[in-house]
Amino acid sequence: MINDFEYFAPKTLKEALALLDKYQDDCKVICGGQSLLVLMRQGLVAPPYMIDIKGIAELSYIKDDKDGLKIGATTTHRAIEKSPVVKKKYPVLAKMETRLASIQTRNWGTIGGNVCHGDPAGDPLPVLIALGATLTMTGSKGKRSMPAENFCLDYFETALEPGELLTEIALPVVPPNTGTAYTKFNVIESDLATVGVAVSVTLGAGDSCQDIRIALGASAPTPIRPKKAEAILKGKKITDALLAQAGETASTEADPISDIYASEEYRRELIKVLVPRLTREAMANAKKA
Repeated sequence: MINDFEYFAPKTLKEALALLDKYQDDCKVICGGQSLLVLMRQGLVAPPYMIDIKGIAELSYIKDDKDGLKIGATTTHRAIEKSPVVKKKYPVLAKMETRLASIQTRNWGTIGGNVCHGDPAGDPLPVLIALGATLTMTGSKGKRSMPAENFCLDYFETALEPGELLTEIALPVVPPNTGTAYTKFNVIESDLATVGVAVSVTLGAGDSCQDIRIALGASAPTPIRPKKAEAILKGKKITDALLAQAGETASTEADPISDIYASEEYRRELIKVLVPRLTREAMANAKKA
C-alpha cells in the first residue's frame, strides 16, 4: 500500500531544482521508478512529496564529442543499449544494458535513476567505474563532479547533497590498445548480480598490462575497485599465475554479505573466478582494438 503524496512533474531542470530547494528532506526524486516504487509499496519509504524528473527533456541525451561521451541522467537504459555510438565506442556499456532487468524495465528505467538508487548489485556502476566515468551533480548553487567510484557511500547511500540532482555521466575517450569486459553471475536471467565484475585493460609493449581498472559489484556495501589486485597486474606481462593471485587478492579486498542469493564465502569464490576470466576477456578485446 502506497501512502498518499503530492506529485510534481517539472519540465525543466530549473523548475526541478526549485522544487528540491522548497521541499528538501520531505521529498523523493523519481526518474523511472523501477526501484523507488517497490520500496514505497513495501512501506520502507513514504515521502509526502514526489518530484518526477523523467519528463525533463534537457537531461535525456547521448552526445559524442572529442572529450568522450556525455549521457544525460534521464536517458533510458534501452536508448543506451541501442545507441550506435555506444555500441561502436563503448560496447561493454551496451552489452551490460542487454542484461539489465527486462526489456520493459529498460524501456522506462533511466541510467541516472539506477545510479542514484545506490544498490551495490546494480549493473551500470561497475562498468562506469571501469571506464573511468565522471558524474556531475547540479543544485541551485551550481555544479560539481566526481569520479563514479566515489559516488556511493554505503548501501543505498550516495554523495548527492540535499537539493542536488545527478544530471550527467561523462565517459572519457577510450585509450588506444584498451579492451573492456563485464559480466555478472546470477541464477535468474536479468536478475540483480550475485557478483558483478567489470575490467578495463590497456596493453603496452609486448602485450604487457600498461593499465588496468577492476570494479566489483555486489561484493561490498558499494561498488569497489580492488586496487591491490590491480597492482599485481599493472606493469607486468600477465600470466595465469598472476591472474589467479589477482583473483585471490580481489576476493580478500571485497566485503560481501550472505543473503538469499549467496553466502559470503560463495561470493568470494565467484570473485576469484570472475576477475581472471574478465581480465582475459578484456585483454582479448584490447588486442582487437
